[in-house]
Amino acid sequence: MGKVTGFKEFERQDETYKPVDERVKHYKEFTVALSEEDITKQGSRCMDCGIPFCHSGCPLGNLIPDFNHMVHQGEWQKASWILHSTNNFPEFTGRLCPAPCEKACVLGIIEDPISIENIEKNIVERAFKEGWIKPQPPKTRTGKTVAVVGSGPAGLATAQQLNRAGHTVTVFERDDEIGGLLRYGIPNFKMEKEIIDRRLAILKAEGITFKTNVHVGVNYDTDALKAFDAVVLCGGATQRRSLPTPGIDADGVVQAMDFLTQQTKVVFGKNVENQVLATGKDVIVIGGGDTGSDCIGTSNRQGAKSVTNFEIMPKPPGHRSPTTPWPFWPLQLKTSSSHQEGVERNWLINTKEFVTDENGKLTALKTVNVEWKMVPGQRPQLIEVEGTEKTWPCDLALLALGFTGPEATLAEKLGIETDARSNYKAEYGKYQTNIPNIFTAGDMRRGQSLIVWAISEGREAARQVDIYLMGKSDLPTKDATGDLVALH
Repeated sequence: MGKVTGFKEFERQDETYKPVDERVKHYKEFTVALSEEDITKQGSRCMDCGIPFCHSGCPLGNLIPDFNHMVHQGEWQKASWILHSTNNFPEFTGRLCPAPCEKACVLGIIEDPISIENIEKNIVERAFKEGWIKPQPPKTRTGKTVAVVGSGPAGLATAQQLNRAGHTVTVFERDDEIGGLLRYGIPNFKMEKEIIDRRLAILKAEGITFKTNVHVGVNYDTDALKAFDAVVLCGGATQRRSLPTPGIDADGVVQAMDFLTQQTKVVFGKNVENQVLATGKDVIVIGGGDTGSDCIGTSNRQGAKSVTNFEIMPKPPGHRSPTTPWPFWPLQLKTSSSHQEGVERNWLINTKEFVTDENGKLTALKTVNVEWKMVPGQRPQLIEVEGTEKTWPCDLALLALGFTGPEATLAEKLGIETDARSNYKAEYGKYQTNIPNIFTAGDMRRGQSLIVWAISEGREAARQVDIYLMGKSDLPTKDATGDLVALH
C-alpha cells in the first residue's frame, strides 16, 4: 500500500488555518486545503504494514490502507468507492471525527501517523466536485415500512441503508431541520450546514421521506408508529448534565448546547428570542471537552471580554501517556483551533458557588483547587486543596458537561427497558429492544459517544432490521475483527 519508502520521504502535513484575527470575524469554515500533490504524498506515506491496526481503531472498519493506496495512485474515484463502502457520510467524519484510526496507525509508533482524516475529507470533497456521488435508489421495493426516529448520524445512516435494501423509510425529526446535533450542536465554523444539505438532497432523491417538527411522543402519538413494520430509535443522548452547586439557577448560567444552538440558528437567519450572547462579558466555560471548545470559539466570535475554561480533571500530558499505550486512544492534551483563538485554561478546579447580585444575575464564580486521590480497588476520591479558594468575575457561565443519557419519554410511552444509565436496552450487535419490532442505535443505545460510532451503529442496526423484516440481508456488516464481510 502507498509508496514503499513514502513514510521515509514525506513528513506528515496537515491543513492549516486562516489567521485568528480573520477567522473569528465569521462563522464559516476556515481551513486551508492542501494541494492535490500534497494530499497524494500523504496517501503515499501509508507504509504497507503487516497488520493495519487503523482498522481496529475505526468503529466503521474503514478500509483505510486501500483508499490511501488509491490516492497514492491518483485513482480518486476508486478511493471514493472504497470509502463509501463502509462510511455513509465521510464528509461528516472527515471534519468532526477525533480520528481514533490515526491513534492506532502503525506508523504512529515511531513518528507522526498517516493523516487519515484529512485524506478522507479530500476524497469525499473531490467526489462531490466531480459528480461521482449520485443517488442510488433501490431497483425494487419490499413493501415493508420503517420509521426512524431522530435524524442525527445514526438515524441518517440507518435510513440510507434500509432504503437501499428496498424498504420504505420515513425519518422523524423533532427540530425544524434535519441533522440532529450535526445541525445545531456543531458550530458552523467546524462544519458549514450546506455540507448536511448536500447529502440530504442525495438521501431524498433515493426515496427517503423526512418529516420535521415531529416530536414523537409529544406532538406525534406513539400509537401511530404501529403502522410501521419496524421502528428504529436514534434520538441520541440529549439529557444535559448539570451541577449540584449553589446558584446553579442564576441568570447567566446557561447550558452549552442552548448557547450553541441559538448562535447557529441566528447564522441562518432564524428568529431567536432573548439570545444568550457573550459580547462584552467575562465568560467561563465549565468542561474541557469538544463542546467546551465549541463554546470558546463561539464566545470569541461574539466578542467576549475574556474567556476562561475550567476542567476538574488533571491536565493531560503533552505526549501519549504510558497508561494508554499504542494502539489505544491516548490520554494526551488536545489543543483545538478554538483554544488557539484565545482562552485561559485551568485544570483541577471545581466550582463551589455561582455568585449573584440582588436581581439574581450572575456576577462571579467561587472555586477551589482539587486533587484526585487514587486508592486501589476504589473509585478515585476528589480532595479539595485547603487555602486555594478563589473568586472569578463572571457574567456568563456555560455548562459544557456532557450528557447523562437519552430522554425517557419514548421509553416510558413505548414500554422499552432501560439500563442503569437510562440508555435504551438493546444488545450490541442485535440492536433489538424488548419489543421485537423496535430497534435502537447510536447514543440512545450506547450513551454519549462519537459520530463515527453513531454511523457504525446505524449501519449495523439497519442490517438487523433487514434480517427481522426479510429473514436475511445483503447489507454490509463487520465480523469480530472489524473487517467488512459483505457488500450490498
